[in-house]
Amino acid sequence: MGEYMIRLMKKFFALSTFLSALTFAAIATTSAKAETFATKACDPIQVVIHASYGGGTDTTARMMSIRSRRTLKADMQIVGKRGGSGAKAQNYTLTRPKDGCTIMALTESHLYTMARGKSDMKIDDLVGVARAMEEPTFIVVNAKNKELSTIKKFIKRSQKKPIVTAIASIGGTEHIGMYNYSKTAGVPFKAVSFGSGAQSLQALASGKVEASLLNPSEAAALIEDKKIKAILLLHDKKMADYPKVPTSYSMGHEVKVVTTRGYAVLKGTPQDRIDALSKGMVKAMQHETFGNYLKGASLDPKTSPAGTEVWDKQLKENYKKAAEALKGLGLTN
Repeated sequence: MGEYMIRLMKKFFALSTFLSALTFAAIATTSAKAETFATKACDPIQVVIHASYGGGTDTTARMMSIRSRRTLKADMQIVGKRGGSGAKAQNYTLTRPKDGCTIMALTESHLYTMARGKSDMKIDDLVGVARAMEEPTFIVVNAKNKELSTIKKFIKRSQKKPIVTAIASIGGTEHIGMYNYSKTAGVPFKAVSFGSGAQSLQALASGKVEASLLNPSEAAALIEDKKIKAILLLHDKKMADYPKVPTSYSMGHEVKVVTTRGYAVLKGTPQDRIDALSKGMVKAMQHETFGNYLKGASLDPKTSPAGTEVWDKQLKENYKKAAEALKGLGLTN
């Protein structure tokens, strides 16, 4: 069976699992008021998201909650607080008791919002309890552009003229990621914002720009169709589905650009409740229900989910790197 068919089957299987999981979640009823991992009143556990219902953050939270309901012995309710690139979700979470009954879903957007002082929350207000996924980032180019067909050619060309790079938004993950790689590898670039990842991808495929930064799940279809080409993975480990794509670390450039999704509670939450949440959620996310969802994005369910010790440390490190990059870009006060 060809590589293309294998990937197609994986995506079909992941989609089938996802649809079944959403059906299950939709018909799940609130459990009876009974003692849970934290307190008799902690039912349901609120999972606060900052993005639209049906989007990536919402989908990941619902997939996580399917098995976490069992491992934590409590119902889970997804609560949407949209606005301000996470500011409304952060400010709402700050009003909640520090009892482990409110969990905030986190992506890089939250870190940027805090670093730019756009909400009342500070990074030290949080303790990371569980990471759901860590998706690395490719540098991708138009497949027809032979001048940039390898990372070595890409670096060489950049010395003559900055690489015109599509980003979704100023101060977003792609912008910060390319800035960090540029600073480390000595690659001049010119960022062009298109407002969304989808529009950035279209601009790259049509040849309007020379490069972009994309997650494998975003880039997979056009890579398979040979519209774009991944020339570098901004990570320290290769991906099994893309063995020919070198990593930034293998090139001597220790730059890691990832899209993470994880969960946190307010600092001051009792440690036993943090530990219980962490253990229960990681166990749930390593089950095949969530594992097949991860596999659909070429992620390993054995390593993508992580507990409080790993995730809280990574969360604080990611915030520090984001704050430094935003300052370097002149985007902080």
